[in-house]
Amino acid sequence: MLRRALGDWRPTWLDLLLSLAVVITGLVESFGRQGSQPGQISDPVPLAVGAVVAGTLLLLRRRFPTALLLALISIGLAVRAVAGDGYYAAWHFYSTLILVHTVASAAELRSRRGLAGLACVLVAYAGLQTFQRNDLAEFMISAVFMGVAYGSGILLRRQIDRTLRLAERAIRLEVEREERARQAVAEERARIARELHDIVSHNVSVMTLHTGGVRMRLGEEHRRERDMLLGVEKAGREAVEELQLMLGVLRRTGDPDPGASQPGLERLDELVAQVREAGLDVRLRITGEPRALPPGLALSVYRVIQEALTNVLKHSPAASADVVIAHGPTGLDVEITDDGTGGGRRSDGRRPGGHGLIGMRERAALHGGELSAGPVPGGGYRVVARFPLGTPAATG
Repeated sequence: MLRRALGDWRPTWLDLLLSLAVVITGLVESFGRQGSQPGQISDPVPLAVGAVVAGTLLLLRRRFPTALLLALISIGLAVRAVAGDGYYAAWHFYSTLILVHTVASAAELRSRRGLAGLACVLVAYAGLQTFQRNDLAEFMISAVFMGVAYGSGILLRRQIDRTLRLAERAIRLEVEREERARQAVAEERARIARELHDIVSHNVSVMTLHTGGVRMRLGEEHRRERDMLLGVEKAGREAVEELQLMLGVLRRTGDPDPGASQPGLERLDELVAQVREAGLDVRLRITGEPRALPPGLALSVYRVIQEALTNVLKHSPAASADVVIAHGPTGLDVEITDDGTGGGRRSDGRRPGGHGLIGMRERAALHGGELSAGPVPGGGYRVVARFPLGTPAATG
């Protein structure tokens, strides 16, 4: 039955220390003040046993604080009845203060449990006055100690409640932040998919037209080849139709026209001019030997530069920005550096609530690349994206 009442509860190290303190001081007091003179203890055994019982009760103080406070008063009355010399043990007063503090910290005062605990504290205080003849000073001193014990318990409970609320709020905010980040990743991937569908649909259409052109040029003596090319042409048209249907599902209101061409590196000058008109001095520099890039890769490079410059305009008091595109033998490096202070951006380069870097990282990862961003020593902010010119890596 006791195990059922305790459940999974276990005493803490503080409970153990308080229990040992009461037992040890009680034993020292009981046998150290043994004697027949006034103010001494003629029979120390009842007081020593009472100290051990009181210390044992303190192990359960957080589980049954109100009941244990009443039990402690009963123990004090029983010890006085057995000992019969009118000596009031200090360990009983210390134990009472500990349990009063625990009762106050156990429940809100406005609750039923809190009101019951306050009533028990008043009973305990009244019981203390019966153990010895107290003058007015002793009466006031015990009242002060009881009030401090009860008030400290209330303050402790309020601090614990405040800490728990803050912890719950922090957890909730972290969950919401992660959810917003997941939504931002999903939205950015859907946007990338819509743009790539435009490119793939265009390329499949071109392949289908070329296949039809080759078929028409073949004579009757190549009937088998003509039939094979006709099957390829038919499959291409079906693929285009399916891609258009899928694109219709992915596309949202306000998205660009499906027939509009997607931007690439050839439109960087136009982008730079637009940003300059907005008030940011942009310097574009291209190094290495330029080469033709796949449409999807060219689009991702354009979008990374566009997003980085947009972030500079929105979130950084920068006066100028440098855009460097480096064509290497195995990859393409893009670097955007501004001379601002970061504005409202956080240490990860995003403004609070923004998801600009998420989209840029998704585009870099789509092609097996990587993106890094951070402040520049001495002032400014830099975004660096590296795109390998190999097989695109699958993203998770």
